[in-house]
Formats: sequence, C-alpha cells, structure tokens
Amino acid sequence: MSDRDLPDKIDICCGGHISPPCIRLKAGCLSMIYEDGSIRYISVAGNEIIRMIYSAVRDRQWLTINPVISEEKIESHSDSFNIEYRCNYVSGGISFSAFYKIEGKSDNSLIFSFEGEALSTFEKCRIGFCVLHPVEGCSGKPCIITHSDGNPETNIFPVEISPDQPFTDIKSMNWKVGGSECSLSFSGDIFETEDQRNWTDASYKTYCTPLSLPRPATIRQGEKISQRIELKLLTLDSTGGHEKEDIFVSINNSVSSVLPFIGIGRSTRPSPLTEDEFRILRNLRFDHYRADLYLFKAGWKQEADLASYEGVALNYPLELAIFFDENYPAQLNEFIEWMTMRMPVISVVSLFHRSETELPDKLIETIASILRVALPDIKMACGTNANFAQINRQPPASANTDYICYSIHPQEHASDNTTIVENLQSQVYTVSSARRFAQGKGIWISPVNIRRRFNANVENYESQITSDSFPTQADSRLMSVFGGCWAAGSVKYLCEAGVSGITFFETVGERYNSGQL
Repeated sequence: MSDRDLPDKIDICCGGHISPPCIRLKAGCLSMIYEDGSIRYISVAGNEIIRMIYSAVRDRQWLTINPVISEEKIESHSDSFNIEYRCNYVSGGISFSAFYKIEGKSDNSLIFSFEGEALSTFEKCRIGFCVLHPVEGCSGKPCIITHSDGNPETNIFPVEISPDQPFTDIKSMNWKVGGSECSLSFSGDIFETEDQRNWTDASYKTYCTPLSLPRPATIRQGEKISQRIELKLLTLDSTGGHEKEDIFVSINNSVSSVLPFIGIGRSTRPSPLTEDEFRILRNLRFDHYRADLYLFKAGWKQEADLASYEGVALNYPLELAIFFDENYPAQLNEFIEWMTMRMPVISVVSLFHRSETELPDKLIETIASILRVALPDIKMACGTNANFAQINRQPPASANTDYICYSIHPQEHASDNTTIVENLQSQVYTVSSARRFAQGKGIWISPVNIRRRFNANVENYESQITSDSFPTQADSRLMSVFGGCWAAGSVKYLCEAGVSGITFFETVGERYNSGQL
C-alpha cells in the first residue's frame, strides 16, 4: 500500500487505548502528520527532518500533565495549512491554559506558536516546546548552533549516548538531512538539547528552559508565557530523494541469533501465585524469576522465603535484586545467613541502594568482595534499578561483578502507541553505549516493562503495594496483541544487541489484575 492509498485520517485502537486521528499535511515540499496537538514525521524527499514537535507542562516532579484540547480548527490545502486549538492543563493545584497556532506555508516553512497563562500559582519543571530529532539521519552529523549572543558554533549529533547536553544555549540550529539544509529558530525561552536515548527514547530532544537553572520554579497566577518555533527548508536536495511509497516485509529463515537468558519478575501484589498461575508459568519455561528484596525493611526474609518457594515450584532459578541502605554490613550478613540456610538456586544477584540511583564503587567493591568469599559461585550485577541515564552519567567502575545492569521502559516522556513502538529501536542504542564502560562484562537488562514502575527523579524502587488491585501500575496494552508484539520486539532488538539476560516485569501481576490469566 502506498501513501496515496492511505486515508487522510487514521484511527488506531490498541489494548483499549484509542489513538487520536492522524491527519496528513503539506507545507510546500514538507510533508508531516498532525496528531492530538502535535506535529510528527516532518519529511522532505523521503528523508525525515523532525520526528516530532509538541508542547509539554511538567510538574515539580517531572510528571507530564495531560492536556484537554478544545476549540480545534484545521484548515488544510494542497501545500499549506492552518491549525488552531486551546489546551487546558489541570492536575492537582496546576491550572494552565494555552492557545496554539500551527501554520504550514507553501514556501517550505512551518511556524508553531502559543500564548499561555497560569490560572493558578504552581511549581513546574518545564512549560513549553520540545522538538524531537530522529537518530537515523542525524547521528554523527554536524549541526551549527547559534547562541543567544549571536555567535555560531558547530557541534555534532552524538553517536554514542551522551550523558550531558550536546547542545546548549540555542537561539537557532542549522543542519542537513540528505542534501537538504534545514533551520530551526526559537523564541520565548532558552533552549538546549539532550540525548533522549538515555531513557530509551529513539530521539534527541531540543527543549525549553535549561536544566542548569533552579527547579522546580514557581509560576504565579496570571503569569503569561509565549513561545515560537520556526522551521525552514533553506535548500532542497535536487539529486534525488523520493517519497517512500511502499513498505515490504520479508522473513529470512537463514538468519538466527542466540537467545539471552529470558526471565520474568515476581509481581509486587501481596498475594502469592495461584495454582493456575504456577501451571501456566511453569509451562512457559522461562530462565529465571526476579524478586526484589529490600534488606532495610522488616519482613524481607518472609518475602525472600515466598520467592524461593515460588522459584522452586516453577523450577526457575532466582534473580535477586537486593537493596541496601547505610546499615549495609548488618544487612549483608543477614542476607548471607539466609542464603546459606535456604540455599536457593540463583541466576544472578543485582546490587542496589535504597536511595542512591547506583551503588558507589567503593560500596560495590566491599559488598561484592564479601559475597564472593561467602558465596563463591554467585554471579553479580551492578548498575541501576532505574534508567540507562543513571549509569551513563556515573558508570560503575568496579571490576568485581559479572554484569552491568539497568532497566528499560518506553514511557518516560510519552505514552501514546506510536512513541512506544518508535522507542523499541533505542533499546539497541543503550546496549551499544553500555559496552563503552562495561569492561567486557555481560549486560543484564532487568526489568523490561511497558510501563514506568516508579519516578526515578524522586525514588529508586517501586512503592509498596498493599492491595491486589493496583491498576495505576498496570498497562492494559500489555495484555493486547499490541503488548505482545512490543514484548516480542524487545526480545528481537535485545537479542540482536547481544545482551546476556532480559527480565520482563510483572507479567503475572498485570494479567492477574486484568482477569485474563
């Protein structure tokens, strides 16, 4: 099917999540899609220039406030368009309203602007535009950044995942895609660029308000904010790119890969596995069963005993994620005592801290050395229970463990179906970059989850669940064909990247609460 055969509006429903209509638009030679207040996939001659332009309101804990769109007007022509709409952002004590305009012109340009007003006094980490740049087509390519003082500087879109902002103090940016030269100019705030692959997003993001400024910042009732972004196609590749009209899918049975160890995580619901769950999971023949043990909490041994019992009943070795605090000597001794008494079959033990996103290297060395003496055959991992960003900023240097570990999920910045699919590719980028500091260790991705388990900006592990009903921690798409395909895609990408192990999180718990197991 070619682009010209597709309808002007497309609605998609996956796992109960209905995607808003996608509307195809043109601005001269630029083609793009409008969806739910955002512009996606700005392309010229078959080359993607911009992955997405959107606006966001993020609260004091970096949680994104979902807007309600009203007063939407769309006027589309063969080579131009005008869109207007209002967004109301309301959550807790936050109330912010903004009027947006998007103008696509026949001269190969696009203007996206808004005028907003705070209807209450609240704290925010960000209000305003974000521009996503595709990794393919930009990675390793030069970009001329004009700073707020008018001085230009040539930088490079990073190849490996950058832990720091590659571009700062941006007034405008110029770069080439294929043979076409593009320009973005910004007004209303100071912009900078981060590498979103740190959070398994398949893009670089240019956003407003530098992270070097104090945050959260207070916005007073009645305060007005306005911003404007202008995209221009300065030169058009005359050598030849063409719009991609057809997509072909083929299966090559001659290509094979060695599967990593693939396991599942124990549900955080309070109740143990049921007989039906045991029966189903036993037949699936996973390689391991992850259990999180908070050694600083009273009662962790009861949780450990239950996990050990379930692992034996499933015939799965345990992956133990153990969390320490400042009383780690006593906690480590208790853990070794429990291990010696119970003698569970262990695949790997991952070392984490209660409040630090990663254990300090000196602490890793101390704990790992003691464990090696007490449990000489044990395999250990160090890294983070959070995102790749955490270890990319402070890579573990200890050579006394077997694996580098971190977790993956696709919804740090957006939760729509399209973004979740796009972000599968970024799983590979994290593995490639992790090899830079892995010192030859294996890479253990645990857990892989379709939904974010906790906010790594304020905590380092999941909140305690006190009830078997916890819909806020379950994503219904996991039980749909969409979720199954996403999980299969994760296995495919991580397998090709050559990781040692993968753990999918709370497969049982999410199905249990949906009533579908």
